[in-house]
Amino acid sequence: MEDRGMKYVPFGKTDVRVSEMCLGTMMFGERCDEAESGRILAAAVEGGVTFVDTAASYCQGRTEEIVGRIIKGKRDRLFLATKVTRSTEGAWIRQSLEESLRRMEVDYVDLYLIHWPRPGMRPVEMMEALNAVVQSGKARYVGCCNFPAWLLAHCNAIAASHGWAPLVCNQVPYNLIERGVEVEVLPQAVAERIVITVYRPLLMGVLAGKYRAWEPLPVDSRGYTDKRVLSWVERYGDGLRRFAELAASLGLHPAQLAVAWVRHSLAVTCPIVGASSLNQITTTLKAFDVALTDEQYAAVTATFDTAVKEETGGNYPNLRRALDLVAR
Repeated sequence: MEDRGMKYVPFGKTDVRVSEMCLGTMMFGERCDEAESGRILAAAVEGGVTFVDTAASYCQGRTEEIVGRIIKGKRDRLFLATKVTRSTEGAWIRQSLEESLRRMEVDYVDLYLIHWPRPGMRPVEMMEALNAVVQSGKARYVGCCNFPAWLLAHCNAIAASHGWAPLVCNQVPYNLIERGVEVEVLPQAVAERIVITVYRPLLMGVLAGKYRAWEPLPVDSRGYTDKRVLSWVERYGDGLRRFAELAASLGLHPAQLAVAWVRHSLAVTCPIVGASSLNQITTTLKAFDVALTDEQYAAVTATFDTAVKEETGGNYPNLRRALDLVAR
């Protein structure tokens, strides 16, 4: 089961390699102060992390300011990603990036992502603007978050027809309970070598053993203020118990097993691991020492009945999520 040391993986079709763990910074400035954020980043870098993800929307831009200050002296060693928020209009894509660069006090980001698709969005205008920021040198690569497979393919067909920079990455939620991306998004990623970065691998702490169905939620936790956590804990309480027992039998913290399960997927490039304390990041870093066998992966998967069910004939459901259908 052991697979010691941080791995460095190809970033899709680019010539770049990044650490398999991406440090998520959403808690910086929200649930941890700048000093603790700096300790978290330092521990991640010491553990081999080179990939850092942030966004303009986190703490109304304050997270980017914190990230900018704590990466000083380390910028050249990091692959830095941020996201446009609020709109996919061309003018805003350019303006939002300028604001992010100013807040972080950097000249460029390595990856610039559309945070969410929007009703009525204009993909041609969006792709033209993303190409412009690449051509300006202010972003090395561009990508998206939360795009269905058809929309990513549509946008990249537009880019190809104009000779523009393509979307190289799709950032999506994926974990033992949220598994919808297995149906189309992950197979597309394997076939087209799209980078998949995964947020919520721990389901906001639910898969980290932080909550139990028979106990009240800790008042200082994210779950105390987010109704989704209580819903997940109540709905999947039996599975969470089985999962915790399996983790213990393997000598792992539940958070380590949850991340190891995500890492096992052929389609996943990098799990994004966030933390609000130094203890959390040191615990989760150890997940990248763990490589599950196929048999262990199947046993972990079986702790929850969460695969997407499709009412359709023949083998079509299996084909839609087959990661090895197309020769690589």
